[in-house]
Amino acid sequence: MKSQSPAPRLGGHILVDQLVAHGVQHVFCVPGESYLAVLDGLHDVAINVTVCRQEGGAAMMADAHGKLTGQPGICIVTRAPGASNAMAGIHIAHQDSTPLIMFVGQIGRGMRERDAFQEMDYRAVFGTQAKWATEIDQIERIPEIVSRAFHIATSGRPGPVVIALPEDMLTEYASVADAPHYQLVETSPTQAQLTQLGEQLAQAKQPIAILGGSRWNAQAVEQFGDFAKRYQLPVTVQFRRQMLFPTNHPNFVGDLGLGSNPALIQYIRDADLVLLVGGRMSEIASQSYTLLDIPVPKQNLVHVHPDSAELNRVYRANLAINVSPIAFADAVMHVKPSRTPAWAAAGQALRDSNLNWRDPSRIQHPGALQMGQVMSYLESHLPEDAILCNGAGNYATWLHRFHQFKHFGTQLAPTSGSMGYGLPASVGAKRIYPDRTVICFAGDGCFMMHGQEFATAVQYQLPIVVILIDNGMYGTIRMHQERHYPARISGTALNNPDFAAYAEAFGGHGERVETTEQFAPAFERALASGKPAIVHCLIDPETISPTTTLAKIRQQALASKA
Repeated sequence: MKSQSPAPRLGGHILVDQLVAHGVQHVFCVPGESYLAVLDGLHDVAINVTVCRQEGGAAMMADAHGKLTGQPGICIVTRAPGASNAMAGIHIAHQDSTPLIMFVGQIGRGMRERDAFQEMDYRAVFGTQAKWATEIDQIERIPEIVSRAFHIATSGRPGPVVIALPEDMLTEYASVADAPHYQLVETSPTQAQLTQLGEQLAQAKQPIAILGGSRWNAQAVEQFGDFAKRYQLPVTVQFRRQMLFPTNHPNFVGDLGLGSNPALIQYIRDADLVLLVGGRMSEIASQSYTLLDIPVPKQNLVHVHPDSAELNRVYRANLAINVSPIAFADAVMHVKPSRTPAWAAAGQALRDSNLNWRDPSRIQHPGALQMGQVMSYLESHLPEDAILCNGAGNYATWLHRFHQFKHFGTQLAPTSGSMGYGLPASVGAKRIYPDRTVICFAGDGCFMMHGQEFATAVQYQLPIVVILIDNGMYGTIRMHQERHYPARISGTALNNPDFAAYAEAFGGHGERVETTEQFAPAFERALASGKPAIVHCLIDPETISPTTTLAKIRQQALASKA
């Protein structure tokens, strides 16, 4: 007896049914007439739809979903202007190796190549930023192409996929079967590779592990922590990947990012073995490609990465292992030292140096609001599973250096250095995990890049707290400006609104903080309000980082030019 063919379905409904089949629970979108049939399909399924205020915010929320869950974040945007707005989020997902699928409404197929209203060649525009950019020309191929998208977005080095949806294709009918739930393919290290790793560790005198990239989960973090403890192996994390190793672990020695501990930098330069797991050791983590020689590092390099194309791409490894961090962490559970490690004392000294470096009580800077004390307060009051989000700017140094990330899934930060990420990421995180505390760190310039998504937080009653650090400038650019063109300020000053009033105008809660003593009660009132909140913190413009001031940078620059 032949199986009965599925009933004909509208193209937009077939697409939505594929999302259901692949386990999608959240979609982030800005509506458009180009994909009304998809919106109609979403009406009847159990998928949480978050309507955003700008497509860049929708893409960043989808990126946050991908980072926290390891499953592709889904965003849907409309034709060319919407897709152009979303490019910032696609770039983040590309550089950060985040699984993401973006569906884009497209003009009707019969109008192509006439420069029709909002026409765009998505393959050409997104081809360098997406793992795959394509267009569905035939309604019958929707299940096939969506299934392929899920596999591509999650396999190897994860990343974004962009799929254009011609409007007329979405309104056709077809009888097609749904694709099965995608299955991520995992491989394991060979026994020979594990034996070689054990031998190289046995011969090392000053090894270090550097963790980065994606394809991690909570279990892998715990397993690698056990491996590091057995070997007393110093472990550092790449730029904005602090959640990959607990800061309170006895082998944690700091992070490799902007403003890293000089002692850590020197230790890696002097190391004889680097175990690089999951990361690419790109510009920021490598301190502008100076820590490891290219193409052949002077350190013995063991590189573990899920994408074979990344192995030996920049750095020639002595041992290249093509597996995900999840598979690797599980495998090294069975690798044990044959002798007491010779580097234990050096590792402990580096650990002590890191603890001193990360002590916020040591920091004093100009102004009545002391960020070191603010960070100390937050460390003693935030739950360990709180999710901390930020975009880009010097303000983020306070978070990266002084917050104690102790669990996987507690950090959302763009390694791409994209401004405006923190607020949409916090909205996405709270939408996914409504019972967890979600804090957004933002600078005044960074917040305004996607400040409109505060309205999204209010619409969905998401009580995030934004700690908005306001110094009245694009601080990172001013810092570099003073370094290279001292006392010649141009294009970096900002005239800001009252951000507490801004929050209240949207229906949220607002606080204004000008002194250290005001911060704790203001933060507590923000949490207790049960509303999306902004704690507007005004800091002295001279406080450009935890270690220096604008005046010092200017004086040093002028002295060097004298």
